[in-house]
Amino acid sequence: MKVTRFAPSPTGTLHIGGVRTALFNYIYAKQNKGKFLIRVEDTDRERSTLAYEENILKNLALLGLTPDASPVRQSERTELYLKAANKIVEEGKGYYCECSPERLQSLREKQQSKGLKPAYDGKCRDLSLEAGTGRVLRLKTPEEGEVIFHDLVRGEMVFQNSELDDLILLRSDQTPTYHLCNVVDDFEQGVTTVIRGEDHLSNTPRQIHIQNALGYTSLEYAHLPLVLGKDKKRLSKRDSATSLDEYIDLGYLPSAILNMLARLGWSKGDQEIFYLEDLIKNFRVQEVQKAGAIFDLTKLNWINGQHLARFETSEFINHLKPYCIANNIDLESRANFMDIVSAMRSSSDTLDAIAKDLHPYFNEVASYDEKALDKFVKDTSLLNNLKNKLEDLSSWNEEVLDAMLAEVQSTLGLSTPQINQPIRIALTGSTKSPSLGLTLSLFTKEEALERIDALINYLDQ
Repeated sequence: MKVTRFAPSPTGTLHIGGVRTALFNYIYAKQNKGKFLIRVEDTDRERSTLAYEENILKNLALLGLTPDASPVRQSERTELYLKAANKIVEEGKGYYCECSPERLQSLREKQQSKGLKPAYDGKCRDLSLEAGTGRVLRLKTPEEGEVIFHDLVRGEMVFQNSELDDLILLRSDQTPTYHLCNVVDDFEQGVTTVIRGEDHLSNTPRQIHIQNALGYTSLEYAHLPLVLGKDKKRLSKRDSATSLDEYIDLGYLPSAILNMLARLGWSKGDQEIFYLEDLIKNFRVQEVQKAGAIFDLTKLNWINGQHLARFETSEFINHLKPYCIANNIDLESRANFMDIVSAMRSSSDTLDAIAKDLHPYFNEVASYDEKALDKFVKDTSLLNNLKNKLEDLSSWNEEVLDAMLAEVQSTLGLSTPQINQPIRIALTGSTKSPSLGLTLSLFTKEEALERIDALINYLDQ
């Protein structure tokens, strides 16, 4: 049985890169009939907040990435870390160091001036110092040999011990460091497999040394390529939204977000659309590419549109309603609201954008697209002509309206946009709508005539 964990720090809202890490951990656990766990790494007391923790846990649940046990918090487990540190000291695998910050800074500067990698020089390694004020506990890292482990994504990884210095396990105030907490927690939680970003790759040999010092069982590792922006640098707000909340607010479905993230650096033939159950069946972490994965918003939009298209109308409306409320749209204010939604549901790729497209069907036109007016409405004569034709109609449905528009177009010898766009602008404020006959039929005859009148008056003024 495999046990994986997602270990977020509650110093901000859930990041899209973190979602991908959680997803791969969840999938791998489920594929191996194992457990997916969550560990809240909240030892950064200044930046960690309960609000961020709640955001992370809430959004993981929204995505369907539910842990198989209650989350644990590092802030509540200090006793375990201190017990492990004492074991390392008692067995002579660690030592106390009294080097001042000033000495360490001077050492770093000298090493850097010579083009060397900054590293502790082991000054206190053999002094047998006792614990005391201002002293840190360091691990006695082997000075020779190498650390070798197999990475599920990257294959065999080799690190020379000579390049690893004696890392700190307990700070001068005796609080445990990230590396010690991480190793102890993985052991105590029964973790078998660590799946995380490649930015943690250099931490792995250090943590393996701590495992060895404590006599812990070795773990399985997979280091994922980072999620990159279009500039091939780590995804940031310059590229697009980075918080999951922002994507949900924009109207992306959780299933589409998971689909997009799973496809970053992994593929299965020509198949593009996946749901969580599909990923559990088909995904293989060993098939993830090593190179960084580019986050493509255009691709996410397409995937989201595909996921939206699979809903029945009633289910689609249930997903759409919160976004309608946020955009001041009362769907049930119109008797034919289901017809309107059906006609407009593919107008955009996100729920919020679709709600915005629906706005003129449920509210007065607030403004007109001036560029469209300049292009398609030279004067009011055509609008008046079309208004008169519409007034003369005894029936008001898509078929009749299309026939009337075709007749006017043929008689006047105008192109379809020349006939249709002025009316579209009158009805919706823009040139974006379904076929004009359908668009007109979604309004009553009186509403359509009133909106054409309103545009004529606007132009006359």
